Amino acid sequence: MIEARALIKRFGTLTAVDGVSLRAADGCVTGLLGPNGAGKSTTLRILYTVLTPDGGEAWIDGASVLAQPLEARRRMGVLPHGAGVYPNLTARENIEYFGALHGLPRTARRARAAELIARLEMEPFADRPAKGFSQG
Repeated sequence: MIEARALIKRFGTLTAVDGVSLRAADGCVTGLLGPNGAGKSTTLRILYTVLTPDGGEAWIDGASVLAQPLEARRRMGVLPHGAGVYPNLTARENIEYFGALHGLPRTARRARAAELIARLEMEPFADRPAKGFSQG
């Protein structure tokens, strides 16, 4: 389980993370959503011990990212922004490619990609190369 309570991170006078609390249970998919500049990446960097918070606390499977950073790192795996996305493929092609890796037949891949694109409201950019997409 990943848990954070009242995380704060400042860079000079800029408060990048302001009291973020979250809980992500094992075996569940959890999303961290917000506009560009909302502090999502900074929050994740705190959780995987790249940054130290100015306030608050976080734990990875019970290991404190502040008091036990090495133990916290042992209990997680991190796939940073953009890793595994092919920049010269479109968003649609990337989705279909990963469907192929999971053994989905072509017609099922296309249908699933269309479903995900619609659900995530990606239609305006689904057929643009991924290299221009925001990574934050």
